Order: sequence, then C-alpha cells, then structure tokens
Amino acid sequence: PLDLDAYRAAVGFAEVDVAPDRLLAEIAASGLRGRGGAGFPAHIKWRTVAATEADRKYVVCNADEGDSGTFADRMIMEGDPYLLIEGMMIAGRATGASKSIVYLRSEYPVAARVFAQALQRAGNAGLIGPGAPHDVELVIGAGAYICGEETALLESLEGKRGEIRVKPPLPAIAGLFGRPTLVHNVLTLCSVPWIVRHGGAAYAQFGIGRSTGTMPFQISGNVLRGGLVEVPFGMPLGEMLERWGGGTRSGRPIKAVQIGGPLGAYLAPEHFNTPLTYEAMAELGAGIGHGGIVVFDDSVDLAEQARFAFEFCRLESCGKCTPCRIGSVRGVETMSRIINARATGATAATDFALLQDLCEVMRDASLCQMGGMTPVPVLSALENFPADFKEGAP
Repeated sequence: PLDLDAYRAAVGFAEVDVAPDRLLAEIAASGLRGRGGAGFPAHIKWRTVAATEADRKYVVCNADEGDSGTFADRMIMEGDPYLLIEGMMIAGRATGASKSIVYLRSEYPVAARVFAQALQRAGNAGLIGPGAPHDVELVIGAGAYICGEETALLESLEGKRGEIRVKPPLPAIAGLFGRPTLVHNVLTLCSVPWIVRHGGAAYAQFGIGRSTGTMPFQISGNVLRGGLVEVPFGMPLGEMLERWGGGTRSGRPIKAVQIGGPLGAYLAPEHFNTPLTYEAMAELGAGIGHGGIVVFDDSVDLAEQARFAFEFCRLESCGKCTPCRIGSVRGVETMSRIINARATGATAATDFALLQDLCEVMRDASLCQMGGMTPVPVLSALENFPADFKEGAP
C-alpha cells in the first residue's frame, strides 16, 4: 500500500495536471453522487466551489466513518492510500483549492498510521507540501458521531465543539474558516481518478438511471460471509444477501436488514427484490447511505431496535436543536412504555399516536439529519414488522 513507485507505475497521479474545465466536465458527465449518504450530485458542489471567489479554498475529506456496519473508508485508507491522495489533488485542481484536510475518526489507528506514512512519502517525492500546488493534512477526530455531518466536522476542524451549523451558507460557499470548501467522503474522492482517467461517460455506463457507477457495499451482522463487495448500482438486495453474504451465520431465516447505518431503514424479505439504487431505496423510505448492510435473523426484536434508534440519537445528538435533543429522550421513554406493555396487552393507543407525532416533529424540524433521520428506523420497524410492537411479542 505504501509503494509510491508502484502506484505511479500504474499511471497514478497522471491526471493531477489536467485542465480544471475538463475535470469539471468529466465529473458532470459521470453522474457521480456523494457516497457518504445524501447522494448529492458531486459536480454541483465542484462547480460552486470553483465559481466562488476567495483568497483560499479547501477540500475536506470526511473519513469519520461512524455508521454501524461500514468499513470501506478504513480499508481504502489502509490498503490504497495514494488513491485518496490523488482524488483530493484532482479535486483541488478542479476547484482551485490549494489544501486538503482528511478528518479521520480516532477509532482507526491503523488507517491513521498508514495514511500518515503515505503523506510523508508523497511529500518527500514533491507531490504535495511546500513547493507543490497542493498540500494534504491529516486530522484525527475525537470520537463524536455528529462530526460525520459536514458542518459539525468543519466546526471541529476549527477547534470548536462539534455541533451543526445552520445552513445557508453552504460549505461550498462559506465552509472551513469561512472559505469555499468542497466536502466529500473517502469513497467519493476515490472514485475521481478512475473517472478522469477513463472519462465520465465510461463511468456512467455502470449502474442504472441516475444511480451511476459502482458502490462498495459492506455486509455485516448475522451473516455467513461478512465483507465488502463493489458492484454497479442495480443489483437486487436479495442477490447481494445470498450471493455474497451467503445468508445468516446462525442458519436461521433472515428477518430484516438495515441499510445506511444506525439511522437507516429496516427492510423485510418482501423488499429483497428491490434494486440497490438511490431511487428504488427512496421509494421504500430507505436510503443507500454509506453502503452498510446489517443482517438480522428471525430472533431480532424490531421494537427493541426502534428504541435503540432513539437511544443512539440521545447519546450522539450535539444538542443544538430541541427536536433532536429532547425528542430523542421522549422517544426512548415512549418506546420503553410500548415494549413494557406488550406482556400485559396494556399498550395505549395514545403511545402509538405520540410516537407518530414525535417522529414527524423530529423529521421536519431538526436542524440536521441526525434528528431528521432518527424516525426512519423507528417508522420502518413499525410499518414493516408491526407484530413486534403488539401483545405477545418477545
């Protein structure tokens, strides 16, 4: 992974001097969308940063891979660090940014060590650093899940408490230290060298519709073969689970899968024919997220999982907005009442009505997706597995 000569011999760093206009055109033609969860078209961010006048611009790589069941960023940074460095250099060239900063979660010490060594070797070769057009810095986070949200990440990089910013302004216009900032995650930036090398049109031939290219899906949980597989968008979820995952490790039937981290939707077997695309998942009220797929067999209690979603939000909320800060606490209380009442059959209809109202407020009024997406696992569990919420459920 640290052999710079081998990476350069394989045409690495050949595209870092391509004209900015061509780089922007290739990213637009590729249809590349952010692989961190939102799926926002990358070229819009790139063009906005490029068009915004400033004395300094930044590329920020969000390597705060905090979603449960995700590990693709770590594997890339440990196994192919120069790919990420090249992707940031190309992004800097296209947008006029002279510096990149990688924000890495503290729980990845091996990735930190390998990537720091890669930066040192790239610096010794004159590719980055003083005298080069671009510099790259590695910053280690302090373990806050909320710093996976781009504005909280920027606050942390500025030495402040990690809490979200109100938007607008967007980071592409006023981001790190008030300068135009291109924020992408590791998977997005690592897609860039191939796109520039082979052309955006070639990249767009993979996938389906607006879900172009490939995605490294990460399979974990109660699964026979956990791991990572990169495939074009469009493979049915069930094929991913059986062909690559091999079913459950316990040998029991799959009851549910959660896609997109701890704030992702719980899907049932009747959804397994759905293709893995942004659009198809959105029709189910789900999302691709960072590509994490967590498998559960038929022993799982989805009411407990719904309670966990609120508990996770309560622990990880930055506390800036009331719907997230208070709503998560009330959610834990409401789900606890529902779960405790299952044994007696005394579950009050008012608790379910309160649960729906609470989720609506959090979804519509939270300042960021931390609170806004917490209702996704809760409501998907309630809709797809209603028996787990009723009398007689375990």
